[in-house]
Amino acid sequence: MSIDPRTPVVIGVGQFLNRVDQGAEPQSPHELMVEALRLAESDAGAPGAAARAEVVAAVPVISWRYRDPARLVAEAVGASGAATWYPTVGGNTPQLLVNKLAGAIAAGDVDLGVVVGGEAYRTRMDARRHDRPLDWPKQDESLDPTWNDGEPFLMGHPAEQARGIFMPTQAYPLFENALWHESGRTLQEHLAHVGRIWAGYSQVAADNPFAWRRESYTADEITTPTPDNRLVGFPYTKRMVSNPDVDMSSAVIVCSADRAAALGVPKDRWVFVHAGTDGKDRSMSERRDFVSSPAIGAAGNLALELADVRVEELGHLDLYSCFPSAVQLAVKELGVDDTLPLTVYGGLGFAGGPWNNPVGHAIASMVGALRDDAGSVGLVTANGGHVDKHSFGVYSTTPPADGFRHAKPQDQIDAVPGTGVEDDYQGPATVETWTVMYGRDRSPERAHAAVRTPAGTRAWAVSDDPDLMARAAAEDLVGVAVAVGADGVLTFA
Repeated sequence: MSIDPRTPVVIGVGQFLNRVDQGAEPQSPHELMVEALRLAESDAGAPGAAARAEVVAAVPVISWRYRDPARLVAEAVGASGAATWYPTVGGNTPQLLVNKLAGAIAAGDVDLGVVVGGEAYRTRMDARRHDRPLDWPKQDESLDPTWNDGEPFLMGHPAEQARGIFMPTQAYPLFENALWHESGRTLQEHLAHVGRIWAGYSQVAADNPFAWRRESYTADEITTPTPDNRLVGFPYTKRMVSNPDVDMSSAVIVCSADRAAALGVPKDRWVFVHAGTDGKDRSMSERRDFVSSPAIGAAGNLALELADVRVEELGHLDLYSCFPSAVQLAVKELGVDDTLPLTVYGGLGFAGGPWNNPVGHAIASMVGALRDDAGSVGLVTANGGHVDKHSFGVYSTTPPADGFRHAKPQDQIDAVPGTGVEDDYQGPATVETWTVMYGRDRSPERAHAAVRTPAGTRAWAVSDDPDLMARAAAEDLVGVAVAVGADGVLTFA
């Protein structure tokens, strides 16, 4: 079939691990991005392609404060005239940027652009521990990228924050325990189920040369607490959560089919972007429940529909895996068979979770998987916040019949009713979901729960009572009668 010259195609990908844990010299996040971009040029067989970029899009960086890291990358590769994109924080942003870039290419506004991401979090934390300053570039506060999405960074609802609930490690176990209750399994049966899924991720990471950790674990080794696998937030152990303690980067070069041909990129390197979608769930406090994601259901399935592919026809998947509950929600909403391989990258706990950029590595890995399996179709899912920001991409070496298609089904997502929230509720309630957080000394520190009031609204409650925490780390509390006192203190009724 003839290919529309405006069809967006990935021509090169790069992944770079800076093994500072093995003696490598530290590099700043934007320097890591440049390294990955050079590797992407080599992968495409198109030296100098990055210098022709009209857009340099950077995934938000956590390990260093940048106003516009894409500008530093553009200048380093000779693309100083490129527009720079730098969106608000979120693990969805690598796929969101590919979607936006593919749309601009299909519309004829851009011929070639790059999406880069990099973190030097391991180096940054080591420097902080040893009170060692880092001589990395500091950009003027007046500098702005050409484009950002203009959204404020909100990590949680004020009602959650008032009870000290704002970290992902505090949020995702809430979804896990709600899913456990819904499943009807015993705790051990549920841990075996989740452990099997996570063991599959570890096995892929073990075979991935670009994975930070390349150990393969059994389900029991993942879910059983031990001195080197402590509980983090019940029921999650250290091996069940994301590992951001990495120095790694990725790059993706996307251009029009016409530009790919002009650059002389061999067609066996081409991977087409068929479809992309983006959508947002309500905040954790306002969402309907903890066992569904209207945004994954609407936007994820729409991406497949736009690409004219059924989920059972997908040859390759990479389901975002910051915590097991995120994978289970995607499996449920998309109708995926969870006995199939769910990742081509290896997941955030094993291959590495460089804050907002794991999906940059997942996309690069997907490109490799599709090149090795020509004609197959792959789906990449991306998740940000507390299961609230989502992006999806469908890829194949076969060109799309109708060109790249993109949509944001936000109206459909917003039509799903949410839940009212009471910030300072006191009185009787029932547990909707809960978790117990543990310290590094492996002792329980605090339980917190989402509860439903007699009026059906949601409130948040906390406890540091040893007996309550012991019970909360041993049995299913969903539906248990409780009382919420002053300052949100939780007690059993």
